[in-house]
Amino acid sequence: MDNYLDWLNLGLRWLHVVVAVAWIGASFYFNWLLNRLTAPQEPDELVQGELWAIHAGGFFRVQKRSMPPGVIPAPLHWFKWEAYWTWISGFALLVLMYYVQADRYLIDPSVADLSVWQVVAIGLATIFIGTGVYDGLWRSKLANRPRMLSVLCCILLVAVAYGLTLVFSGRGAFMHVGALIGTIMVANVAHVIMPSQRQLISATLAGETPDPALSRSAGLRSLHNNYLTLPVIFVMLSSHYPATFGHSVSWLVLLALFACSVFIRHFFNVRWQRGDRRSLWLLVVGVIGFAALAVLVLPSASRTSTSVSFDQVQAVISKRCVQCHAQQTKLVAKAGKGVMLETPEQIATQASAIYAQSVLSRAMPLGNLTQMTDDERLVISSWYAAGAKID
Repeated sequence: MDNYLDWLNLGLRWLHVVVAVAWIGASFYFNWLLNRLTAPQEPDELVQGELWAIHAGGFFRVQKRSMPPGVIPAPLHWFKWEAYWTWISGFALLVLMYYVQADRYLIDPSVADLSVWQVVAIGLATIFIGTGVYDGLWRSKLANRPRMLSVLCCILLVAVAYGLTLVFSGRGAFMHVGALIGTIMVANVAHVIMPSQRQLISATLAGETPDPALSRSAGLRSLHNNYLTLPVIFVMLSSHYPATFGHSVSWLVLLALFACSVFIRHFFNVRWQRGDRRSLWLLVVGVIGFAALAVLVLPSASRTSTSVSFDQVQAVISKRCVQCHAQQTKLVAKAGKGVMLETPEQIATQASAIYAQSVLSRAMPLGNLTQMTDDERLVISSWYAAGAKID
């Protein structure tokens, strides 16, 4: 069964990455384009701005323009399916990885002893109720005070991130925060941006003046998506870096990385829009923040006076790790990342990874299915601190 799940996982992940790249690429390009438009060289009351570019051996002239009443160019290209398929494939992956295999990736008994149906219910409620709350707030009168509402949304996101770490594994909590943000982004496309564009076309065909409030709302949600893109990309990558989701205050690590991402995104937006080189400080803050966070979340090996033998270490690894890291595995179809821990030499080669995964991040054993104890983690920590010797 695991072999089929692996191939299904691969296919969905491949689709997710391809369509996400298409969506993000189009989003970044149009955001850059809007910030770089200049007044047209040839006066035209219908042209709101234009840009010249060179690419693939040719010159391109791009214009943003209004259309005369009753006129719609054809073919008219829409950008929506990239967003829709990103969410469809991403949600399918969430179900496959975190709901079908909740005991491995979502449930951590040391955090909360919940059943599969309970964690699935919490996950789905977080995603869909959270998206509804966001949309309701930005449709309310509070939207007239965008800065205050933005602060409120950030506070709510902090509460969600912290709350999820109290019921899910660190990895599962990270992924559900990302799933919430991703669902908000695609809901912005489906329920605000696309309806606005349809009404713009209808008004143009009818010879009416489009409601400017629709354009402002669509533009605001598009801007939200622009700033949320880099945090979502981080979440997509985070499962490969247990030092983040396995930290004791992983929710703070997640939010700090989000903040660094937003600073970096804002730098590019300001730089493109104003051409102001003084905005470089935003990029510097984002990069320095990321570097400082890396130092803070990667503590040095603890030095302990406890003396342990390699026989004790090997006993722990044989009991808690070899079920998934051997030629003949018991809990999974094959050894994760091809790592084998059956011989002293193999253990010595993987000493740093064993320490990082089982002690620093506590990400392994996966879902703690083999029930490694704190005392056993201390045995590995003491062995590693003493030089990880096998003789």
